[in-house]
Amino acid sequence: MSELTLLAADGSIRQETLREAPALTKPTAPLRARLAYAAAHVVPRIHADNTPGQPADIDWDATLAFRHHVWSWGLGVADAMDTAQRNMGLDAAATRELISRSAAEARSVGGKLVVGVNTDHVEAENISLDEVAAAYLEQLAFTEEQGAGVVLMASRHLARAAQTADDYRRVYDRVIEKAQTPVVLHWLGEAFDPVLKGYFGSTDAQVAASVLIDVINANPEKVSGVKMSLLDAGKEIAVRERLPKTARMFTGDDFNYVGLIAGDGSEQPGQYSDALLGAFAAIAPLASAAIQKLDAGDRDGYFALLSPSEELSRQIFAAPTFYYKTGVAFLSWLNGHQASFQLVGGLHSARSLPHLSEIVRLANAAGALEAPELAASRWNAFLAVSGVEVPKVVLL
Repeated sequence: MSELTLLAADGSIRQETLREAPALTKPTAPLRARLAYAAAHVVPRIHADNTPGQPADIDWDATLAFRHHVWSWGLGVADAMDTAQRNMGLDAAATRELISRSAAEARSVGGKLVVGVNTDHVEAENISLDEVAAAYLEQLAFTEEQGAGVVLMASRHLARAAQTADDYRRVYDRVIEKAQTPVVLHWLGEAFDPVLKGYFGSTDAQVAASVLIDVINANPEKVSGVKMSLLDAGKEIAVRERLPKTARMFTGDDFNYVGLIAGDGSEQPGQYSDALLGAFAAIAPLASAAIQKLDAGDRDGYFALLSPSEELSRQIFAAPTFYYKTGVAFLSWLNGHQASFQLVGGLHSARSLPHLSEIVRLANAAGALEAPELAASRWNAFLAVSGVEVPKVVLL
């Protein structure tokens, strides 16, 4: 096998042996043990002006092909979420087109799809609670017209407008009442978006969780679950144990998902989490293979496959966490799912070369490089064009 050149923060380089890709098999039947969605990113056109402040110019062929990649492994796609750069480069027009196109593609293959419903098409930062509800309802109606499932994303507008916990209850009740099918709620922590600090009316997670539970209990037939992204396993478990049987916990904890998805082994409601993860977009084959192990009752096999990926995910989602999209797109490029390492809004520049080098090292160790020789070739060439002196023997 070839070697990878790794770059340390002090500028030193070293070589590491490139591992072979693990022998993983796509499922021949729907995954059963867990309901799992990968939150997918978008791929810009190579020659587009995808610079900060410019409208997103998306390579639709590559973007939609990536979703087919996820579906081919038996996972669902969570689209138009923060992984797709909502509030970080994906403008309102591109969001609507993404939802429409992804919904059509999902129907064409019978793929599971949920998409984000937010208030981010409103340009003003500060609006009233009535205007927040109206903005949610506008996006909700459009999404339901496309036939996609709904994730009610945490809203920056609501975070700014709400003065009390009751403000959150009233807005969510108004929106959920109009939903035609059950929705998934979304609790996104401030690590992902600092504007959302104190969401659900309190910086005390226990108090905020009670508001979330109140909303779910007030709408038992309209809320199918909640995605929690607080990067704190204990807080997720505490909420999970309080959910009614009608609602699933979808872990969004990209630091601790392996144990949260596995649960305690009892397979009872409230004892494990399903998944809706940006990390699963980076490691879709591994995630699928691990859940297939759970389907077969092989918990040891599940942990053996998925546990090494958690260190990789922690690197991708390292602080500042909201730049994790860079790592997801970087692995997509290394694995051959896009022709260039670019993101809309110029976000591919958000991580350093040593940070990316560590992603390469951990992806190699975890078996997350789907085509190792291609990944090594692209990474070593990327280093070389960036001014790093790459030993000739590792260029492919």
